[in-house]
Amino acid sequence: MTQTNIKNPISVTFRNLLILLITGTTIVTLTQCTSPQSGDMNSGAGSTYSNGEADAMERSYLSFGDIMEMTYPFELAPLPYAPDALEPAIDTQTMNIHHGKHHQGYINKLNAALEPHAELHGMTLAELNAGWNSMPAEVQSAVRNHGGGTLNHYIFWNVMSPDPTAPSEALMNMIDRDFGSFDAMAEEFASAASTVFGSGWAWLVLDDEGKLHIRATANQDNPLSDGLTPLMGVDVWEHAYYLNYQNRRGDYLGAFLGLIDWAMVEANYTAASES
Repeated sequence: MTQTNIKNPISVTFRNLLILLITGTTIVTLTQCTSPQSGDMNSGAGSTYSNGEADAMERSYLSFGDIMEMTYPFELAPLPYAPDALEPAIDTQTMNIHHGKHHQGYINKLNAALEPHAELHGMTLAELNAGWNSMPAEVQSAVRNHGGGTLNHYIFWNVMSPDPTAPSEALMNMIDRDFGSFDAMAEEFASAASTVFGSGWAWLVLDDEGKLHIRATANQDNPLSDGLTPLMGVDVWEHAYYLNYQNRRGDYLGAFLGLIDWAMVEANYTAASES
């Protein structure tokens, strides 16, 4: 699969890598979203890591199958990059709190809810999210909220990269087929995310017929419960962006789209299509 590196957005002929995300009066371009504070995005100049996180060799991306097939007891995997690797788009403090506190919290509460239900211990994370409404009444809300929070965040971390890639020709063809153009897809995605009332997520999803769609979900709901497979998602809970962007959700969404590793999104598509 061919990958295009986006270290220098102007040099790559992918719609000139100009993505206009119009959310209210906010217009964000990919070049604005991916510019590092200084030097090359992967140079690590001036980076500081806490808790021994400088050892990048211990970090790795989780595959679609790795995420979907997790089972009880669930554990928090390390971020696939250092907490400061996505600066300035997503700041280090937000990453540490979001991953180490919020994501860990969902995992802890999911494990606590499942502990007395041995009959659910063998279910995968995907199965829990797809079938929470058929579970015992006393565990439904916990699995819906905390199972969703566990799965959603794993997808979120693993489609972002400090070294983002553009879609391959094959993925671009699918996007053009289902949305008309990449720009139309990006604008629909940004619109779905910016209009979520309160807290929730926006998703690029795959249906059973192999077609791509944009969907929004409230709170920690996951598209699996609606029979759709999530390939890429953005967290629009305020804890995901408020320290850096305050109420400027549109700016955060533009920054997020500038971090996407589309090779990973395509790998998710391939795995979902084959499952």
